[in-house]
Amino acid sequence: MRSPKRSSAKASGTARRGGSWLLPLLLLSPALVLLLGIVAYPIARALWLSVHRLEILRPDLSQYVGLANYRGLLHDAVMRIALQNSGVWVAGVVLFQLFGGLIGAVILNQRFPGRAAVRGLALIPWATPSVLVALMWTWMLDGNYGLLNDLLVKSGILSRFQPWLAQPGTALPAVMLADVWQGIPFFAVMLLAALQAIPEDLFEAAKIDGASAWRVLRHVTLPLLLPTILITTMLRMIWTANYMDLIMVMTGGGPGYSSLTVPLHAYYTAYKRLDFGYGSTIAIVQVAILAVAIVFYLRQLRANEGMVQ
Repeated sequence: MRSPKRSSAKASGTARRGGSWLLPLLLLSPALVLLLGIVAYPIARALWLSVHRLEILRPDLSQYVGLANYRGLLHDAVMRIALQNSGVWVAGVVLFQLFGGLIGAVILNQRFPGRAAVRGLALIPWATPSVLVALMWTWMLDGNYGLLNDLLVKSGILSRFQPWLAQPGTALPAVMLADVWQGIPFFAVMLLAALQAIPEDLFEAAKIDGASAWRVLRHVTLPLLLPTILITTMLRMIWTANYMDLIMVMTGGGPGYSSLTVPLHAYYTAYKRLDFGYGSTIAIVQVAILAVAIVFYLRQLRANEGMVQ
């Protein structure tokens, strides 16, 4: 026969286990509410707008159009240009920022006088507001009195000043140059932190074995930096794909559509043409493309972690 005390203790333990999820849920509820408010609701609202034609000035004419906005994207020549520009923008900016940040991290990891001050100064581009960066680089790239033109002409590289931001072939690369300059410190700081976490014994053992500096970088440093590289690259890809401040201030997406990217196309469609339904559709398509890229990177990251372990 079961003891009453034992049965009571078992029931009490079961009750405690059953209610153990209530306290964590209660503590997390403010964050969950905030997450639903600033993430879930805007996404749901954008999805709703993407299947409607919204008339701001005549709300009574707004109507459900199903997938008509998505079908319209297939025949949108401007969207194709924006997708191509976005691909060049994201790939070029992130690639150059990664290589520049890696070089900067290796340099800042060396011992030299004033290293702490140099590390602090290296963060200035990253800490500078994007609007100020855009205005500064617009002045430097000006076709009439820009500093870059002046230096190139005086050094004999160019024979005359070039309107970098007013030519279809150079507008996007010029804005990319400004973004690369601003984003290199992000990679440099992240990779520097990862470099300092690598045990010095590994480098000493490689040098004792006769490995050159290039072999140490290739076979020791880069494999151990790979997880950090994948994470920072994924984050920077997301930020760069959604980033339109520099382009809006420096070129406005022009001349023509030569520097127009997908988020800028969505913004102009929604807030200039007041077509919020089609603008939301463009944004949803961009989110879907970014989601595919994120899934790919996460799989690569897991595979790399498995190899390291």
